[in-house]
Amino acid sequence: MTYTAAVITVSDKGSRGERVDTSGPALCAILRERGWEIAHTAIVPDELELIKNELVRCSDELGVCLVLTTGGTGFSPRDVTPEATAAVIERSAPGIPEAMRAESMRITPRGCLSRESAGIRGKTLIVNLPGSEKAARENLLSVVDALGHGTDILRSSGSADCGGNTHHHHAPHHERHRHDGPPSLDEWLSQARTEPGAEKCGMYLTHCGTVRQSARARVREGDESTAPVRGMLFSYDAEKMRRAVDEALAMDGIYFVRAWLAEGELAVGDDIMRVLIGGDIRPHVIDALQALVGKLKNECVSEQEIF
Repeated sequence: MTYTAAVITVSDKGSRGERVDTSGPALCAILRERGWEIAHTAIVPDELELIKNELVRCSDELGVCLVLTTGGTGFSPRDVTPEATAAVIERSAPGIPEAMRAESMRITPRGCLSRESAGIRGKTLIVNLPGSEKAARENLLSVVDALGHGTDILRSSGSADCGGNTHHHHAPHHERHRHDGPPSLDEWLSQARTEPGAEKCGMYLTHCGTVRQSARARVREGDESTAPVRGMLFSYDAEKMRRAVDEALAMDGIYFVRAWLAEGELAVGDDIMRVLIGGDIRPHVIDALQALVGKLKNECVSEQEIF
């Protein structure tokens, strides 16, 4: 999946060419560093209808995953970006501005005065950011990882995968599976060969885990009295998974990682985990695969066998 974004600067002076826009380019740089493709940028004045039109265009016509606005979130009578956003979104996402304001309050008591909002229009997430470059950067950095996960959910009806490149921090994504099947390893491999760093990869290794009929106690402890497993309740901690993937990406010689975990009630034979790791030499790839699979199994997932 390609992560596309639009960055809209809302500024009267900027739209008239009386002030150089630094906030918009700063936000674009943060997104690009994390693997987002900037599909559109614009500068519009602090006019309600013009802001609304730009947001609708980015969502409905351009179909981008994420729209960031910068500017127009204060107390000035001309600051109407939150009102324009509220007028075009279909569902609000209040946790995003709450998190940003909390981060701002750690820096200045005036952080509570920012009126930024966020919401969803179709399959596009719209997020307001302050107008100053410093505040816009701080706010975006506090939520950018979550925005990637939110985009995954919007674009895939609840499914997403988790991975990226070790030197280019892509929007983190976590795949949650119920009954639509695991991701294709062939597609992962095809994507890996187009990623930055692919030319450094000498090999790729995969791991596929499934629900087995033999109970954990029988396999690990030799308990012959344990009944066969009929299924499993499986869940995981997405944040711990993200950290585990990041740690694998930081290991020597690793340039590509994809990890997927199932969720929900699974039957014997259902997939519970898929991992793909690409790196320079076999020892590095083996070490990273073992480390990541171990962390996912021991620290990230919760398994309840059904007898």
